[in-house]
Amino acid sequence: MTSHEWGRVDSDGTVYVRTADGERSVGQYPEGTPEEALAFYTERYAALAFEVELLEKRINSGVMSPEEAAESVRTVAGQVEGANAVGDLASLIGRLDALGPVIASQREARKAEKAAKQAEAKAAKEKVVAEAEKIAEGNDWRGGANRLRDLLDQWKKIPRIDRAGDDALWRRFSTARTTYTRRRKAHFAEVNEQREGARAVKERLVKEAEALADSTEWGPTAGRYRDLMTQWKAAGPAPKDVDDALWKRFRGAQDAFFGARDAENAKLDEEFAANAEVKEALLVEAEALLPALEGGGADVEAAKRTFRDIADRWDAAGKVPRARMKELEGRIRKVENLIRDLEQEQWRRSDPEKSARADDMVSQLQAAIDKVSADLEKAKASGNEKKVKELEENLASRQAFLDMAKRASADFS
Repeated sequence: MTSHEWGRVDSDGTVYVRTADGERSVGQYPEGTPEEALAFYTERYAALAFEVELLEKRINSGVMSPEEAAESVRTVAGQVEGANAVGDLASLIGRLDALGPVIASQREARKAEKAAKQAEAKAAKEKVVAEAEKIAEGNDWRGGANRLRDLLDQWKKIPRIDRAGDDALWRRFSTARTTYTRRRKAHFAEVNEQREGARAVKERLVKEAEALADSTEWGPTAGRYRDLMTQWKAAGPAPKDVDDALWKRFRGAQDAFFGARDAENAKLDEEFAANAEVKEALLVEAEALLPALEGGGADVEAAKRTFRDIADRWDAAGKVPRARMKELEGRIRKVENLIRDLEQEQWRRSDPEKSARADDMVSQLQAAIDKVSADLEKAKASGNEKKVKELEENLASRQAFLDMAKRASADFS
């Protein structure tokens, strides 16, 4: 008989393994030596020990899920229990049992990790839903549609959460998209209806504009074109391609009319150039009156007569080029306005009613001053210094008013 720490070989070649419950036959090896028989069965044990060691490393590294790890432990434990091998089989079972708490810890960690990811996914989906619902309430009809497509792509990339929660959030998301799409379609249907209405209005405006293009009633027709332009802007946009074509026709009619008007005005301006030269000569005469008028030494009536003669010749000279009208009219009006202002000032100064009021004011103030002066002499004679001071202040104030009244009276003299 050949012995080993964990087994022995019987004389007939039967191999036994020692366990806590006693010896157990693991097989026979009749054709070799006892040493070879033990070696064969101890190698089997070594293979089992290597498998246990490999499983320990994989489980401790976390590369296996807790479920996979538990299943592997059960499988290997089944191979070790009752194994036809010689070795410390109980220690292998103990090592496998020791993996139980490790797997339980990993299971809890995985559970916590899963809960965290679920919470993260739920928060991400709630954020997507909240943004979609906000878009559904807004009126961003172009950017909103693009953003909802982006949100749908985001939703697909977010992991599912618990079924009930996931379904509830999806219903909100889907409802927001449906609401937005329905409102967007209604908006563009309304826009299309408005654009068709604008199309009809603009077609009518174009026809009228084209009918006016050959008109030679420059003033009324130009005013009508301004009215048509106001109506065009108020009509709003028609369908894009139609709007561009109608605008081209409308603008073409305008350009034809205003081009003809400008050509006619240019022709008239050329004819009126000589009139402008006549008016420039008249301005020299009129503006020669200014220095004396502005200095206050002119005879206003004589200046008025001279200007009336200039004005008659001015009107007889006729129209001037449009570009010169403002300049020439401004210069002649300056002389006319100055003469009128001086005439009004002269009338104001000679107003008898105002002159009488001014003289009456002077008389009243002079009488009051005479009385205060008399009272002042009496106060001085009596030695009443306080009264003297009061009367002197009163007299100075009244004298100042009298000076002002005299100046006003002189203006009317």
